[in-house]
Amino acid sequence: MSTPPSPPPGPGHSWPPPPPHQGWGPPPGYGQQPPALNGFALASLLSGLLCFPPLGVAFGIAALVQIAKRGDRGKALAIVGLVVSVVMTGALVFTAGRVLSAAGDRLPALSEYADVEGDLTDLGDLRAGDCFNVPGGDLIDERPVTYRIDCARVHHGEVTASKTLDVPGAPESREADRASEDACWKAQDEYAMDTWALPEYAEMFYYAPSRRSWREGDRTLLCVIGTTEEEWRGSLRKDAGMLGPEQVAFLRAANAAEFVMSRPPDSDVEDVLPEYQAWAREVHAVLGVEAKFLQGEAARAGLEKAVPAQLAEVEAARAQWQRASQARSPEEFDKQWDRALAAMSLETEQALRGAYGLSTVVPQWMRDSQSGPGDPDGGTDGGPSSESV
Repeated sequence: MSTPPSPPPGPGHSWPPPPPHQGWGPPPGYGQQPPALNGFALASLLSGLLCFPPLGVAFGIAALVQIAKRGDRGKALAIVGLVVSVVMTGALVFTAGRVLSAAGDRLPALSEYADVEGDLTDLGDLRAGDCFNVPGGDLIDERPVTYRIDCARVHHGEVTASKTLDVPGAPESREADRASEDACWKAQDEYAMDTWALPEYAEMFYYAPSRRSWREGDRTLLCVIGTTEEEWRGSLRKDAGMLGPEQVAFLRAANAAEFVMSRPPDSDVEDVLPEYQAWAREVHAVLGVEAKFLQGEAARAGLEKAVPAQLAEVEAARAQWQRASQARSPEEFDKQWDRALAAMSLETEQALRGAYGLSTVVPQWMRDSQSGPGDPDGGTDGGPSSESV
């Protein structure tokens, strides 16, 4: 038996080739990379929560399309991001609608500010004699934005007094409001003494400290004559320095009586009869001061007829007010009140004012006050209308 020849030396393979190596191989798929997380899915969630929700909606839709085509991971994340973005987009649209609506409501007010004539001035810097405008002509505001302007030009208000407030009770209480109102009526009577010469639509306003500003040291009471119903030019000031001495003396006596008569108690006479009796005594006393003044004027030239006529009516009214102060029942008080009002006529006072060279135009509020306490169309307030802030 012959032996096969040996392979020649040198490079090459041995003969026969060695058998393949036997052993455990890697499992199928070993060494392959897992599917990548889709970037749009993550961007959708982040945009919906932190950035711009409508962009998150677009990212969410793009993520779902790419995941379906390429098999990327992140389908659940894309769905969550899409839902969150849709919800946040709805909230954004709702909020934007509310903001735009509010801005639309404010546009007229902003245009009013732009149209106000005058120099912007803080309310606390206004002084007696200053005239000013407010946006929209609205003086009923806690602290309106004011624009000081020359009184010769159209304006909404004129300051009659700026004074330190000393009131009973807490700020904004009924007692404090009453004291502020009384102080401003008196200030107006000194500033525009001939009350019959005021425009029919003039109103008294006052701006008193609030509880908060009071705690911060605010003690300023600002009194104003408002003329917002119609365009008004010129100052309403007619104080003691602009009138004759005899006119000033008469107006102070007449205005004092008018003031007290216009300030009855707040409640009904049936509920607080003693307060009404005390008020009647005040009226009786202040009419006594006016009567004493008229007695000294009876001999003045040009007043020989007008003063005695007024004096007789004042004395007759005083007698009725004295009886009212002693009334035993609300019904009796009302009866004496009516008689006291009827004792004084507007025609007599009109003639007296004419004799003093004052306005003889009887204001409507004076005519209304003559209707008496029992007339539902009348009133007991013997002064122009007032507003408080």
